[in-house]
Amino acid sequence: MAGDGTADTQSAPLWWQAGVIYQVYPRSFQDTDGDGVGDLAGILARLDYLAELGIDAVWISPIYPSPMADFGYDVADHAAIHPLFGTLADFDALVAAAHERGLRIILDFVPNHTSDQHPWFVQSRAGRDNPRRDWYLWRDPAPDGGPPNNWLSEFGGSAWEFDAATGQYYYHAFLKAQPDLNWRHPDVVAAMHAVLRFWLERGVDGFRIDALWHVIKDARFRDNPPNPDFHAGMNPHARLSQLYTGDRPEVMEVIAGLRALVDSYGGRVLIGEAYLPLDRIAAYYGKNGDGVHLPFNFTLLSAPWTVAALAPLIAAYEAALPQGGWPNWVLSNHDRPRVAGRLGPDQARVAAMLLLTLRGTPTLYYGDEIGMTQVAIPPERVQDPFEKNVPGLGLGRDGARTPMQWDDGPFAGFSTVEPWLPLAPDHCEVNVKVQQREAGSMLTLTRALLALRRSHGAIATGAWQPLAATGDLLAYLREGDGERLLVALNLGGEPLSAVLAQLPAGRILLSTLCDRVGERVDGALDLRPDEGVVVALAG
Repeated sequence: MAGDGTADTQSAPLWWQAGVIYQVYPRSFQDTDGDGVGDLAGILARLDYLAELGIDAVWISPIYPSPMADFGYDVADHAAIHPLFGTLADFDALVAAAHERGLRIILDFVPNHTSDQHPWFVQSRAGRDNPRRDWYLWRDPAPDGGPPNNWLSEFGGSAWEFDAATGQYYYHAFLKAQPDLNWRHPDVVAAMHAVLRFWLERGVDGFRIDALWHVIKDARFRDNPPNPDFHAGMNPHARLSQLYTGDRPEVMEVIAGLRALVDSYGGRVLIGEAYLPLDRIAAYYGKNGDGVHLPFNFTLLSAPWTVAALAPLIAAYEAALPQGGWPNWVLSNHDRPRVAGRLGPDQARVAAMLLLTLRGTPTLYYGDEIGMTQVAIPPERVQDPFEKNVPGLGLGRDGARTPMQWDDGPFAGFSTVEPWLPLAPDHCEVNVKVQQREAGSMLTLTRALLALRRSHGAIATGAWQPLAATGDLLAYLREGDGERLLVALNLGGEPLSAVLAQLPAGRILLSTLCDRVGERVDGALDLRPDEGVVVALAG
């Protein structure tokens, strides 16, 4: 695909281009052993639900052995399964069952750091002369005995932790229990490549790479400059511009090595996490297409929900894509508030239509298909170290990680005991069981949107063309496979009428309110408050 919204007709789309990715936060998806925490057997038990939903790949957040300081993102063994989630045999069974249903499995790969209990770090901190000492970033104290420079942790405070036994500081971009690896060391590169091979040999279809923009740090360890845009209420980490601790030019060489390895297995995908401006996101595709296949596009997570903001954002993203770069979109994830919590249930339906009809690969966060909302977590139930370290700024992530709401039972069908995080107060009304019976439910809408993607190549892989961005109306065309589809969204709470004199007549394929199917549209299109429609235009 070109970077101007047009379709590349030279080759058939790959599965990850036409498909939809569904993120599972495993602790919160399905508990089968009665400990209040989800597990691999739970994901296996819900594969039929996912297949019927209409998604194509399941991205599973970390399931590796871990002390759980950051709930799995502090990995203690990259080539095993945490007993909390099951065993390698359970994982192999999950992969096989997913493949039998035409689903693919994507794992989280955490290359930037390990747990401080990882054998590599245990050896590294054992002494300055240990062979693995330089696998991590160690520095002598500053002349005053303090940290080597001013680098800050994403989770609050200095990014340097003093190790009294060896008299040096080690660097941690996140928690002090998550020391950063030294990707300039060839043995680290080789060891992490071996991790990828281990899982690829087990049939994994791809990886989401955690904190990719952090992987390489400045070789001279220079101080980060002040951030002129910082203001009170922001994460204290943002007080400094991350000039020397993130998005370093050398990271592209690391990515190219990962890409070459994964490509050697054929048919796999690499997805990169990078919270960066559009122009820098585009750079992660690589200069010659040797970057990650999909650098995550998080722009919808924080954009104002107005036509005035979204229309230029979408156009700017399309324009920023390099030749051959395939777009992607995200509305929620395990690190950001849920879309229904940000926008409300009515606009969450419109947002779902936007996500699933824009050009590119969408990632759907578990529970968004039923409109799960952000849950307020009582102070005594807070689990997230981010909230504990930097309280009161609304940075806590627990509210977006609450248990999946399967039914109206006492524990929402997630578990037989009190879950690790509290359930949403509305779980008796907002759940899969109830919504499966409702013709106009959020679940019904999501299934219909996913079915529409499968049955209309114009939506799955066709070209995108902006059409209207006026008031609360956002409209665009999707074209391909000999058809033209109009997507029209009302981002406001009042009815509107869109004049479509320049377009041929058509019929509505889907409304976000799950009615009007087959209704003729000719010359003008009336939209109810908080409504979006997809219209098949006459040829």
